Amino acid sequence: CSCLNHICLCLQLPESLCIILDYSTLCERQPIGRLLFRQFCDTRPELRCCVKFLDAVAEYEVTPDEKRRECGQELVNKYFNPKRVGTLWLVLIKGCLLKLRLELGVGCESPDPYVLFFPRLIHDYLSMAPFADYLDSMYYNRFLQWKWLERQPVTKNTFRQYRVLGKGGFGEVCACQVRATGKMYACKKLEKKRIKKRKGESMALNEKQILEKVNSRFVVSLAYAYETKDALCLVLTLMNGGDLKFHIYHMGESGFDEKRAVFYSAEICCGLEDLHRERIVYRDLKPENILLDDHGHIRISDLGLAVHVPEGQTIKGRVGTVGYMAPEVVKNERYTFSPDWWALGCLLYEMIEGQSPFQQRKKKIKREEVEKLVREVEEEYSSKFSEDAKSLCKMLLAKDPKVRLGCQGNGASEVKAHPIFRSINFKRLEAGMLEPPFIPDPQAIYCKDVLDIEQFSTVKGVDLEPKDESFYSKVSTGSVSIPWQNEMIETGCFAELNVFYQDGTVPPDLDWRGQPSPPPKQGLLQRLFGRQVTSAPPEQSPAVKVPCWRAL
Repeated sequence: CSCLNHICLCLQLPESLCIILDYSTLCERQPIGRLLFRQFCDTRPELRCCVKFLDAVAEYEVTPDEKRRECGQELVNKYFNPKRVGTLWLVLIKGCLLKLRLELGVGCESPDPYVLFFPRLIHDYLSMAPFADYLDSMYYNRFLQWKWLERQPVTKNTFRQYRVLGKGGFGEVCACQVRATGKMYACKKLEKKRIKKRKGESMALNEKQILEKVNSRFVVSLAYAYETKDALCLVLTLMNGGDLKFHIYHMGESGFDEKRAVFYSAEICCGLEDLHRERIVYRDLKPENILLDDHGHIRISDLGLAVHVPEGQTIKGRVGTVGYMAPEVVKNERYTFSPDWWALGCLLYEMIEGQSPFQQRKKKIKREEVEKLVREVEEEYSSKFSEDAKSLCKMLLAKDPKVRLGCQGNGASEVKAHPIFRSINFKRLEAGMLEPPFIPDPQAIYCKDVLDIEQFSTVKGVDLEPKDESFYSKVSTGSVSIPWQNEMIETGCFAELNVFYQDGTVPPDLDWRGQPSPPPKQGLLQRLFGRQVTSAPPEQSPAVKVPCWRAL
């Protein structure tokens, strides 16, 4: 595995990267760590059985309701039959069954308690002696090699730059491609002089840190952050399907049919739930900030106004977009997550009606008038709304946040329980298993023509100073662990480089007794991540099999 550094050179990684030697962090949250721990478990029959059971539970959780009991019973019969050799009965002590009965007050005939209770026991079991053994294995050493690769510097040469897609508050957004893997992203460029002129340092850093923290299939992911001479660059999930504003107003008659609006509302609800779980209030939910991917699923984007709400505290801030700000925001009162549920109500209304509830498109209304409507006037409903749609909008657009749906103690669970979502299996939705009602045409461009995108004027009268470097270094931190590891897996790099000997012997690059080989003159790691170097003469170049993804 010549493209991974010798393990001797990765010895200081846990300290230098502050790697927490925690089972959940290393073996569940990090995608490559999870795969390597599973490869380790596959070397022991009893651990292999545990992993298979956890996979079976994951499948059970997304099973349609009508098949759930049958599937659960099959799972119990397969893994908890004391007469079958190799079942979890032999791995976990039989006393667990008694503990199960005492805790849940049920007998063995019901499948659900096993499915809900035993995964926790198995993770507890795996986090003890098996995890300690994993940390002493070549599989964990291989994880350190990948972490070393993950932390290599990221520069503009890591990417190929393509056409402009649009513009943000501080600069343009363009398509880009990772040279080493072929993965496509959107690169959001924040011009350094424009940030400084508008005093936007805290906003830019806040957006970067929140994007880095959130890992959700319903929120755009930050994969890389780097800087050039003139800009700070955030490399984000590429969403080719356009934004909801374009689809609502530029794809035929304004608005969507209810089924499509409900599907998008369900996915947005899941995205807000993931943000709120991290105690982040979004504060800028509107159609132009909801993007569609190639398959028709949505993601929340542009987290510049999002903010962390400390546990047990409230915040204050009159921020957002006119027409979507909740009454408590307009009145400059304190709040936690209530503005997001109000904005979801506005968005659902707009998707169905084809115009927002408190202002008409292309009709200029003074900000004060819009805010008065938000505070005092009830929205009107046309025949486009079913009773369920009207009910949900009214509950989300309650003027008083104390009675608003989503704000009564159970957050997103309250919204998900509304009858309008009765046809949505949220477990399957969260796993990406439901078919979207609209799939973008891969040949179409769902945005303004590039020629219509207003060009930024040159920023004058602003000079960059050495003291600004501290801010730049906080933003340009390189690759982000989970998205980077997912990229390595999705593009085939992990499978290409993660080679072990079938007989179980330790590969040379993982042998502590060996010495790291001298780096090849062509610098494979540098070439792997887009460094532009001069090729060595043919007689000096070792024969190397080029992985299929290198051709990308």
